[in-house]
Amino acid sequence: MDLNQAAGLKNLQQLIQLRWIAVFGQVATIEVVHYGMGITIPIQHMLAVLAGLVLFNVVSLLRWRTRLRVTDAELLLALLVDVGALTAQLYLSGGATNPFVFLYLLQVILGAVLLPPWATWTMVGVSTLCFAGLAVFAQPLPLSHDLHEGLTSPYMLGILVCFALNAALLVTFITRIVANLRERDLRLAALRQRTAEEEHVVRMGLLASGAAHELGTPLSTLAVILGDWQHLPHFSSEPELAAEVAEMQAQVARCKSIVSGILLSAGETRSESSGETTVCAFLDGVVEDWRQHRHSKGFEYHNRFGQDLPMVSDSALKQMIGNVLDNALDASPEAVRFDATREADALVLTVRDRGPGFAPHLLPHIGKPYQSSKGRPGGGLGLFLVFNVARTLGGTVAVRNPPEGGAEVRISLPLAAITLTEEGAIDER
Repeated sequence: MDLNQAAGLKNLQQLIQLRWIAVFGQVATIEVVHYGMGITIPIQHMLAVLAGLVLFNVVSLLRWRTRLRVTDAELLLALLVDVGALTAQLYLSGGATNPFVFLYLLQVILGAVLLPPWATWTMVGVSTLCFAGLAVFAQPLPLSHDLHEGLTSPYMLGILVCFALNAALLVTFITRIVANLRERDLRLAALRQRTAEEEHVVRMGLLASGAAHELGTPLSTLAVILGDWQHLPHFSSEPELAAEVAEMQAQVARCKSIVSGILLSAGETRSESSGETTVCAFLDGVVEDWRQHRHSKGFEYHNRFGQDLPMVSDSALKQMIGNVLDNALDASPEAVRFDATREADALVLTVRDRGPGFAPHLLPHIGKPYQSSKGRPGGGLGLFLVFNVARTLGGTVAVRNPPEGGAEVRISLPLAAITLTEEGAIDER
């Protein structure tokens, strides 16, 4: 359901509720005026108008339950029906001299809030014509104005009730309607922000893909040169130089592996670039690979997932976990803890460190690009990518500074998005 559709349905619901209040209010008013005040009015005809209004409201309620998009024309029609019912009731009870004639303003104001300008001016024109028609054609009401008597005058009392009713209904329903519109605007703003972030990710992906292509040739050249160096007498006779060359070859090989992974991720879909494994095996493999390249004496890993499940080995997931672990290690080289647990139908990954924690003023903005306390250009992109990968899988990421110190990143991923179905197919969202 899109945002405009949701707002239209909520506004239609508000009109239905307002109409029910109008029906009960008119029934009470007719009873008080006819039986309590002894004023003669065509009660049967007025109740017939109310029966028609009830029937229309039942139809509107059935229409609302279809959950289909509510157009501006439908809202205009609903308000015009209310104006027509009000006009019929006023025609039968004094016309323009009836103190409740000011209820026309309620319909016009609701139209101004709910409808586009053309429909609002239609409401103004129709209401004005109805008022003018009542002044000419309405049946007179045997009611003395007696304005000098104050609130003891039935006419003045009617005006007071009409004013209070208008004010109460306007405050109640316009507040609700404005809240619906504000909620829609906030959700639109969130969607625009998300679209901008996804466009940023696409640009980063294109840049990374282009850089990977460009880096392929010099890395291959370096690998060839280092291979030739190993066979030179000068290097073979000095073990320290030979060890350094071997380390350089290992680092070049790692760079080539990273470049190949970037190109693979850019060129294939998630299911095509993934392999079948299990949750525990995948996490153990990610940790083992990370340990080989990032050395930390104080790193702790606890896998408490429980009963293993088949899943897909996704490079995006691996990079996401690696980014969080890298950030924790940079902040706290001597103490990093990684916990994997299962909560209901979700895989929960928690990374804690003993570093200085997140800057308090940055906490609300963590997950947005370039929001980092590290003070270097491009900082914050790691967690930005973590948030986007988790969101793509239908998961969430929460960051906080625990009371005992350090920082904590908690990733929750629905198992339905990463595990395999019984038929062996990847359950994609």
